[in-house]
Amino acid sequence: MNFFVNATMPNQKSGIEHAQLKRFELFNNHHEDSRVVLRDWDPIAHINANAAGISDEQLINMFDYFQEAMAVTPKTLHAEDLDFGVPGTVLVDEPENNRYLVNAQNGQLVARVNYDATADRRVRSTELFDGYNNLFRVDHYDSRGFASLLQWYTPDNKIGTETWVTPEGRTVIETFNKNTMAGEFVKSGWRLIEHNGHVLQFDTIEELTKHFFDRLNDDFWQDEKPNVFVLDRSHLGDWGLLRLRKPAYIAMHLHNSHAGDAQDPMHSILNNHYEFAMNALNEYDAVVSATHKQTHDVNERFQPKTKLFTIPVGVVPDELLNAPRVPVAQREFGKVIAFARIAWEKHLDDLVRAVGIVHKEFPQVTLDLYGYADPTDNYKARTAVEEAIREYNLDGVVTMKGYTTDIDAVENNAMMYGLTSRMEGFNLAIMEAISHGLITFSYDVNYGPNEIVEDGVNGNVVPYEDYQAMAEAMLKVLRDPELAQQYSTGAYDSSERYSEENVWQAWRGLLDDAERVWPAKLAAMPAHAHDAK
Repeated sequence: MNFFVNATMPNQKSGIEHAQLKRFELFNNHHEDSRVVLRDWDPIAHINANAAGISDEQLINMFDYFQEAMAVTPKTLHAEDLDFGVPGTVLVDEPENNRYLVNAQNGQLVARVNYDATADRRVRSTELFDGYNNLFRVDHYDSRGFASLLQWYTPDNKIGTETWVTPEGRTVIETFNKNTMAGEFVKSGWRLIEHNGHVLQFDTIEELTKHFFDRLNDDFWQDEKPNVFVLDRSHLGDWGLLRLRKPAYIAMHLHNSHAGDAQDPMHSILNNHYEFAMNALNEYDAVVSATHKQTHDVNERFQPKTKLFTIPVGVVPDELLNAPRVPVAQREFGKVIAFARIAWEKHLDDLVRAVGIVHKEFPQVTLDLYGYADPTDNYKARTAVEEAIREYNLDGVVTMKGYTTDIDAVENNAMMYGLTSRMEGFNLAIMEAISHGLITFSYDVNYGPNEIVEDGVNGNVVPYEDYQAMAEAMLKVLRDPELAQQYSTGAYDSSERYSEENVWQAWRGLLDDAERVWPAKLAAMPAHAHDAK
């Protein structure tokens, strides 16, 4: 079995989720069985996963696994369905707060029921109060219609104990929050209560996660071939997967620069997300990078013994490769777009400045930014974009469109794509841009954009953080319709690198390596040592 390990599957997805979903679809298309494995508890994980094309049968959430909730017939739970143990309760609707107040006959507050702000008003959580109006417990409901997480509150209104229960209400996981000697309120441990009543104690969620991985490895064990774990977020399993009780094939996927300064990959401190993994590089069976340049840099800096693979995280579907090409003359002249979170690392204020320069010569030029705003530092990145808009008088020229999935229509209409990131791991958006024939302009940034964009072929790579050079490159194209069409044709042609077949063959190479090394792994197990002699 192939396991793709992530935290959760949010509605608004990062590049890691998009990459994982494209790989998941690719494996399904080639009848290579896989599961998306989510470590974090999430009451709407199944809604988001199903919407993303992941069936319940191919989804394994750690909490679902222990809660015996892998396969649950969904139902919509309403406030009227709940029993609070108090006769004659009255529901008082507060639609402005998306909740009901639950009062006893004497007016005493019994509970608050928080519901989903949709027409069906699905119960999301209940807040329970004692006879003195003290909050003592909050019950969180899974979207499939059962209480899942129960949080018990201390007298000073802190979460003391958290328990996860089965759909039938049996407690299976407990965690405890305590004050340390330093006065910090932290988790002091985890308990797993198995179906037979056996209790296992863990100091950290990492230890619980390792136990979960061991169980998965056992559940899908075959002597004939290994289970393959692809770790998409290293912090979820970089310790546990390297300490499995029985062997498996462990691949660590680099989704971003391994170095803290992507422009100095050989000497800068390590990216803290990958620090453990890079220092334990030879303990993995494989390390996957999305670009040849990053694979080269990892090899040069670390000289690892582990196998290095270069596998693009994106796939251009065959139907898109074979779709009719849209000539530049039929596109909206001067329309620049970008698909990216409005975040510090995307540096979109520089893209606005480049467009501002171009707009002085070509007033028809506009910029549409598609992506949600990162709230970090009180939406600092969005503020920077807004300041750049004011600086260049671009009100009505630059538009923040928000998150969208309607990529085809947008990219078949636009003319150019801009990327001004400080660092990247690949950048699916710019790969999708070239597959739609968009002329692309990018900073010379590691990793991905300076490999996907081929300077003078499908656009231009300009010096890092030089928005004036980007503006000049855009102006050159706008002044020369023949060059514009040449770059657009080059974009369509260069996207062939990311065809389903090419990317699948790269993954096939990793899977073949897993099977090649498996006999030696199997022979090293104590249970198989005698057979190997």
